[in-house]
Amino acid sequence: MGLHMARTPPRAALRKLVGAQITRVRRHGKYLLLDTDREVAILVHLGMTGRLRIHRAADPRVAHTHVVLGLGDRELRFIDARRFGQFDVVARGKERDHPALAVLGPDALDQAIDVPALLATAKDKRTTLKALVLDQRVIAGVGNIYASEALWRARLRPTQRTHKLTAPAAQRLAAAIREVLERALDNGGTTLSDFVDADGAAGENADYLWVYGRAGRPCPRCKTEIRRSVLQGRATYFCPTCQTP
Repeated sequence: MGLHMARTPPRAALRKLVGAQITRVRRHGKYLLLDTDREVAILVHLGMTGRLRIHRAADPRVAHTHVVLGLGDRELRFIDARRFGQFDVVARGKERDHPALAVLGPDALDQAIDVPALLATAKDKRTTLKALVLDQRVIAGVGNIYASEALWRARLRPTQRTHKLTAPAAQRLAAAIREVLERALDNGGTTLSDFVDADGAAGENADYLWVYGRAGRPCPRCKTEIRRSVLQGRATYFCPTCQTP
């Protein structure tokens, strides 16, 4: 195991898993949980450029391979050039006690989004809808690409203030978030630069994005030119006509 990540992997805890089997893969927000047949799960966050890849054990290890889990004649390798990822071991059933997960809201796909709770949270804040959707403490698992996509799908302007969100709009937003994430999963994820799946295949969802990365192109809904802005330091794409202020 490499020891040069920003957060050093727990070598002793991982070594105790020699002989264990991975029984299930789950997620909460942007974190992966690899359940084992022991009383623990392995917690993984890919960071900005991390990759979790399955290789043949005989394959050469590339640079920035920080963690390797032996799987017989194969290996599960965590590769992270920018070293912002995380690899940890947590007690099964107590995952939400881990500091990384304790602060997160409900997972966007684990269960139906609680629309009344979302609306109440929005009313208490004085921020933008884009910031609300990206706030992992409110709903876990929505990144910058999918925030733009969900707001477009819900016909909501990213800069709209949260306290102006109506109940019907909150319902549309909750449905749009789930639709966008499920659509991305169906298409293997969105690869713009670094993302690949466990077998090294790039996701195809970039070909199906409605607005993200499509500034200057016609809106798929009303044909107005899509615009790009920077909101709280993040690239944001929207339609100025059919996403209401």
